[in-house]
Amino acid sequence: MDSGRAGTSQKSFTLLIISISLATFMSALDGTIVNIALPTISEAFNVTTSTVSWVSTIYLLVMAGCVLIFGKVSDVIGFKKVFLSGFLIFTIGSFSCGLLPDLINSFLVLIGSRAFQAVGGAMITAIGPAMVTAYIPMKQKGKAMGIVLTFAALGTAIGPTIGGVLTQFLSWNWIFFINVPVGICAIFLGAKVIPAVKARERTTGFDRAGAVLIFTGLASLLFALSEGQTLGWTDPVILGSFVLALITLGGFVWCELRAADPLLELRLFKRKNFLLTNTTMVLLFFSFAGISYLLPFYLQYVQGFTPSVAGLILTSLSVAMMVGGILAGMLYNRAGGRLLSIAAGISIVAGYFLLTRIRPDTTTGFVVLCLVLIGFGLGLMLTPASNMIMNSVGKKYQGMVSSLTSLERFAPMTIGIAIFNIVFIQGINAIASHNRITEVAPAYIRIEVLTAGFDLAFLFAFAVGIIILILAVLARQETHPDYQSGDEDPATQPST
Repeated sequence: MDSGRAGTSQKSFTLLIISISLATFMSALDGTIVNIALPTISEAFNVTTSTVSWVSTIYLLVMAGCVLIFGKVSDVIGFKKVFLSGFLIFTIGSFSCGLLPDLINSFLVLIGSRAFQAVGGAMITAIGPAMVTAYIPMKQKGKAMGIVLTFAALGTAIGPTIGGVLTQFLSWNWIFFINVPVGICAIFLGAKVIPAVKARERTTGFDRAGAVLIFTGLASLLFALSEGQTLGWTDPVILGSFVLALITLGGFVWCELRAADPLLELRLFKRKNFLLTNTTMVLLFFSFAGISYLLPFYLQYVQGFTPSVAGLILTSLSVAMMVGGILAGMLYNRAGGRLLSIAAGISIVAGYFLLTRIRPDTTTGFVVLCLVLIGFGLGLMLTPASNMIMNSVGKKYQGMVSSLTSLERFAPMTIGIAIFNIVFIQGINAIASHNRITEVAPAYIRIEVLTAGFDLAFLFAFAVGIIILILAVLARQETHPDYQSGDEDPATQPST
């Protein structure tokens, strides 16, 4: 079991935090950086827009299916082996994505390389929070977790911006090549600063049945949600995917409750605070993804901003997220996780409420205020919520629960986009049908219908925000006995 610390020097801790932050940033970045280059890739390989979307979809599906598996593996063989192997696979996969498809002139090679890259991404994403909990002293954990999770959220937020610059001024291949030097540096840095520790003895076999079931279940569920709008929700493929997800995820729960050494210890959710805090994380990213998806359309279609100006306005959310994350890291040990979570929930609810008040003639400053409140609340919430989850379980579950928190970052984002899109479209259809409005209606009437659809989606986000705040109030901060013996506990020292 990994439970070492990277020595006692501040320099070692700083380098370790940089190494973990690089991992979470790069894996999150690659989840969104490719989206803006999809039209260019579509033209390069002469494939349809629905086909080219698989460059993004396959990365998400593999990440979702693998992240819990590698979290469990890290608890058995150690964080260092998983981290270094993951970055090696991620770097090779990135290089393959940029080089091989053009060299062989095959779109399928790009899809295969992207899936291989996602395996490495899942490995390094799964164990980031666990490495902070295991290696960083208690007095520095809040700050360290704040930095790591802020970089993870920032990677997701700025991916399209970086992707657009690289695609426009270099080529789409460079959205993958940029990972190679970063990956090489991270491997050397990780090899130097991550403690070498003894692996935990395995008393039972690896939960292969659980691994197969969770991979199949999550992949089929996310596929159905991501492709349902394109293929149609009643399409046999989509319905079949939902049925497969229901059967396999149900089978996963049944299997895990009976496994001697489960992939995910579901009994942890019997603890009230563990359940509440994890639910908070899910709803946080669920609502954030839906709003992030809809706002660019609102700014362009309703308020009439150009794509570049709309993108500039949306950067206020990313900046506020960084500020909130850094502040949370600084205040965590002083204020405690619960108080910070409640403050974050208030900021998020206020931001979502103000979104329900925006109209076509709303000033840009008011829109920016909404984004700042939402981004600040998200950044302020991530550190305390993640720390409360990680510190509430024993050391033997660190890799497992770390991978769970990683899954709770990106899986709800796919679900959130799909659900918010449904709310938006159904709202428009209902309002248009009720008022007998057609496509030949005057432009100002169509704008009003669009605005009504956005209002309904923003109201839905506000309702989710209220639930997040309630959960934050109800949750309590708990520390497992494993972490109450202080930083000098001999069990936390690395063995070479």
